[in-house]
Amino acid sequence: MAQAVVEERQLLKAMRWYDGFVVALANPGFLIGSLGFSIGVLGGWGAMFLWGVSMFIGVLSNWIYSESAAMFPDKPGGISLYANEGWRRYFTFIGPIATFGYWFAWSSVLALFGIIIGSLIQAEWFPGSTWTFDTGPVDAGLPHVIAIVVIAIVWAINVFGIRPAVWMAYATGALLMIPLFVFIVLTYLTGDWESGNMEWNITDWKTAVVWLYIMGWSAYGVETCAAFAPEYKDTVRDTTLALRSAALFSLAVYILLPLGVAGTVGQETIANDASGIVYLIDGFSSVLGGGADVMVVLLIASLFISMNTATADGSRALYGIARDGVTIKELYHLNRFHVPARAMTLDMAINIALVLFVGNILAILVAGNLGYMSAHFFALTGFLLLRKDRPNWPRPIRLARPWIGVAALLAAINAFFIIIGASNPSLTGYGGTKETWIGVGVLLFSVVLFVFRRAVQDRAPVHLREPRLVEEEVGTHPPVVR
Repeated sequence: MAQAVVEERQLLKAMRWYDGFVVALANPGFLIGSLGFSIGVLGGWGAMFLWGVSMFIGVLSNWIYSESAAMFPDKPGGISLYANEGWRRYFTFIGPIATFGYWFAWSSVLALFGIIIGSLIQAEWFPGSTWTFDTGPVDAGLPHVIAIVVIAIVWAINVFGIRPAVWMAYATGALLMIPLFVFIVLTYLTGDWESGNMEWNITDWKTAVVWLYIMGWSAYGVETCAAFAPEYKDTVRDTTLALRSAALFSLAVYILLPLGVAGTVGQETIANDASGIVYLIDGFSSVLGGGADVMVVLLIASLFISMNTATADGSRALYGIARDGVTIKELYHLNRFHVPARAMTLDMAINIALVLFVGNILAILVAGNLGYMSAHFFALTGFLLLRKDRPNWPRPIRLARPWIGVAALLAAINAFFIIIGASNPSLTGYGGTKETWIGVGVLLFSVVLFVFRRAVQDRAPVHLREPRLVEEEVGTHPPVVR
């Protein structure tokens, strides 16, 4: 006979909306990590335009997610859990596919930015430390060792509760404001910004669409505020304010930072920087007349906050879907500090493996982008299905009817991005067909774990569709299916 398993610990309500806003400062960090590659290919004007378009889609999506978050204030893990709620009546595999796609994209941030931090530290302070050791697929060196240490530090900060993670976000977020101010404001006052450095190199629509597919991984990330919905003191108000304030702030940064950086440094210099980030040190030094060491510290802070948020967000997605019975039950666990430590530990182990055994981490990140963009498609269409199937469900935030059309349009746009982007990844130089199949493999593995949970751990039949619950028809909250 199946027995109900009750989680004794609960996520603590220890956050306010401004805490969520600070955690979402990971988004400017994501932009900094990817900006150089986009300017090098698209030019300053082209990169600014596409980043602005991508972030505008993210803002509209965040407004929609505020209704979904208010509908399910007890669900940690964010938009992938809303996708599961909307789709489980129609196809139960959407839940694991959306959640694992969402989680893998967030999780792989640790390996990518860990290696970038290691490379920055080596280039600035240990240029002579060029020793390596062979792991098989990778000639690892000091940057890889530093990456592993940084990943472990991020894990340690998060595993001791949400407040240490938020405090670290405040500290690194404050440091992030300095390079943002330099490139968004100060460069114009010093006369270092030149319009002659700005170029438009978008030559065809397909390349633009593939870049919008890649940019979604960064720009859409403001939805991370929803992952902490059960941990806000005033769930509805704080979640909504965090989502909307983070989205509007990021929209300004995603337009103004590419403009300031490209106009200050120039496309040719940026394109010649294989690291995709060291050019910022030169730009910072030209504006202030020095301070390269300071800029490295600031860059590390911006990348660190992104890693911190990735750990917190991705682990809650795994915890939330295990709580809802859609993946293995071992992940439905909180430690004595009331955080999903097992999911965080899994994140750490996978990313250490990526650092040591995967050659092109950026390509792996693109592989994760397939699942992440799919999660947004399913979350937006899930919003539409919830409006249709649960019209009487309590909605503390109910968007006006025109937002239904907006959600349908955004879902269609993302579907178009996924089709063109996943079939033409080499147009950006980030990865190829192999990386796309890696992303597909992650999504298929999520289905295997779902079947194992239902058939083996719960000893229950595996349904392609969940039976409609009577409680949904009358508009009351249904029991959690485990």
